[in-house]
Amino acid sequence: MTKLLDRAFSQAAKLPQEAQDALARLLLEEMNAEAEWEEAFASSQDELATMAKQALAEHKAGKTPGFQPCPV
Repeated sequence: MTKLLDRAFSQAAKLPQEAQDALARLLLEEMNAEAEWEEAFASSQDELATMAKQALAEHKAGKTPGFQPCPV
């Protein structure tokens, strides 16, 4: 465990039980969301590569508009 995480847990241990549980739920939800994102991103690499190839082919074929600056 890192020193920073150890310090955070030490401070959290001083909180009332309800606050500790709320903090634990938030931490677990964040870790689960991160794991889900990593899994989704990893499993989409082939699809992303295909889309990138299609976009490059369309650009080379002149099917994409040129850069147009936004009017301000």
